Amino acid sequence: MVDGMTFPVPDPSDPAEALAAVVSLRQLADRLEAASVREAIEQGWSWVRVAQCLGVSKQAVHKKYARRLPRP
Repeated sequence: MVDGMTFPVPDPSDPAEALAAVVSLRQLADRLEAASVREAIEQGWSWVRVAQCLGVSKQAVHKKYARRLPRP
């Protein structure tokens, strides 16, 4: 549910439709994660805090995003 809206879950008996939905969801999740990490770092969060929220190591999140962020 997003802003009170619900979205239908594709029927797995149609693999093409279901897998296309999986790809779309992964792309959306990646964009949301990147934007959220950027905002957190801009707000002064530490890499440790970001990593804890994502359930990964500090090294993993830093390696994935440090080069993508503008330098202060």
